Amino acid sequence: MMVCSAFIRAAHEHTFLVRNISHVFRCHQHQAWGSRPAASQFAAQGAPGSVVELLGKSYPQDDHTNLTPKVLSKVGRNLHNQKYHPLWLIKERVKEHFYRQYMGRPRTPLFSVYDQLPPVVTTWQNFDSLLIPADHPSRKKGDNYYLNRVHMLRAHTSAHQWDLLHAGLNAFLVVGDVYRRDQIDSQHYPVFHQLEGVRLFSKHELFAGVKDGESLKLFEESSRSVHKQETHTMEAVKLVEFDLKQVLTRLMTHLFGDGLEVRWVDCYFPFTHPSFELEIKFGGEWIEVLGCGVMEQQLVNSAGAQDRIGWAFGLGLERLAMILYDIPDIRLFWSEDERFLEQFHLSDINQRVQFQPLSKYPAVFNDISFWLPSENYMENDFYDIVRTVGGDLVEKVDLIDKFEHPKTHRTSHCYRITYRHMERTLSQREVSSVHQAVQEAAVQLLGVEGRF
Repeated sequence: MMVCSAFIRAAHEHTFLVRNISHVFRCHQHQAWGSRPAASQFAAQGAPGSVVELLGKSYPQDDHTNLTPKVLSKVGRNLHNQKYHPLWLIKERVKEHFYRQYMGRPRTPLFSVYDQLPPVVTTWQNFDSLLIPADHPSRKKGDNYYLNRVHMLRAHTSAHQWDLLHAGLNAFLVVGDVYRRDQIDSQHYPVFHQLEGVRLFSKHELFAGVKDGESLKLFEESSRSVHKQETHTMEAVKLVEFDLKQVLTRLMTHLFGDGLEVRWVDCYFPFTHPSFELEIKFGGEWIEVLGCGVMEQQLVNSAGAQDRIGWAFGLGLERLAMILYDIPDIRLFWSEDERFLEQFHLSDINQRVQFQPLSKYPAVFNDISFWLPSENYMENDFYDIVRTVGGDLVEKVDLIDKFEHPKTHRTSHCYRITYRHMERTLSQREVSSVHQAVQEAAVQLLGVEGRF
C-alpha cells in the first residue's frame, strides 16, 4: 500500500533466522531463563542446500531468509477471495463500483482485476521496479519477509505494477495479501490485504473534451517542482490529478455514503509525484484511508508506455473494513468462528452491517524483562517470536520500561504481553506455558539474558 509512514520510518538490520522457532519447541528445550545459548546452536541456520518450500516451489535459503512458521501458515489463505468474508465484501464493492462507473469500448469494464497473483515476488519487483533506492530503509530485513536475497513476500501490491504495465495494460486493479514485520497491537498484523489501482492516459484520452486540446502536450523538458515532474506539462498533471481525486472521492462516497467529507494531504512516495493521502471524516475524526499520486514517468517509460501518463493509488482492505463494519481487532479477520463470519453473509454486498462483538473474554497480562545483546537487537525480531509462539492469543505487546545500568551501561527492556482468546477464557496456567516458551525462544534466538 502506498503509505507515507511505511517509506520514511527507519529500520535496522537483524541477524537471526526465526524459522528455527518451531524447532526450539519441537525439541522441548527448557533452557534456564537467563542463560545464553552457545553460537553453535544456530550453525544450521542458512546452511548450504537448505530450502524454503512455498506454493509448490523451492527457494534456496541464505543469510537473508527470515520467514517464520506463523507467516508461512498464512500464505495461500487469500481471505480477500473467501466469499462473504468482510475483506471479500470490501473488494467486491470496490470492484463493482469500478465496473459500473468506468466503461471502455465496446461497453466493457475499463478496469481489469487481478486478485490471484502469487505473493512471492523478486526484490526487483518489490523495490527496483518502483524506483525505491538501494539504500532505502523500507528494504531492510527488519521490515520485510525474505525467502532469500532474491525472493520475498511482497510488501505491497505495487510489486506487480511494472509487469502489468509492461504487458500493455492501461487500467487495472490488483488485490492481494501483503507481508510486513511490525509491532503487535489491534491495528497491526504481519499479513494484511491491499487493493492497488492504476490508470494510464494517452494524449487523446486526457485532453478529449478540453477546448483546443489538440494543441496541448503531455510532456516537456523542464525542472521538477512540488507540483509536477520535470517531464510533465502542468496542464497534463493537473488533469491527471483532477481525475485521480475525482475517482477516489466517488469511491469513498460509494463506500461510506453521501455527504462524506474528504481532504487531501500532500505526501511522499518514491513512485509517484505529486503524491497525496486521502483522509475522510468519520465518527467525528479525520482518518487516513489511502495513498495515491501521479506515477513517476521514469517507471512508466521503463515499462514501455512512454507515450502515456497516469495515476496510481493503494488502500488497505482491513483498514476500510474496520472502519466500515466497526471491527475492533485485526486478528478477527483470521477467525473461523461462525459467530463472526455469519454476520457478513449478506444478500447484497452493499448492505449496511455493523459488527456485533463476541463476548469480551478477560485478558491475561504477563511481563517479560531482559538485557539486550550488545548489538544487533531489532524489536521486530522479538515481535516475530511472540507472534510465532503465542499466535493469535497475543492481543498486544507494549514496551513499558527501559533501564540502563549505571555502571555497565547495559540496556534492558520490559514488555507487557496481553493475552486474550477471541472465543473463550484463557487460564493463567495455559498463558504461563506460552509465556515461558516465549522466554525460551528469546534466549535461544535473540541472545538476550533474563533480568530478575
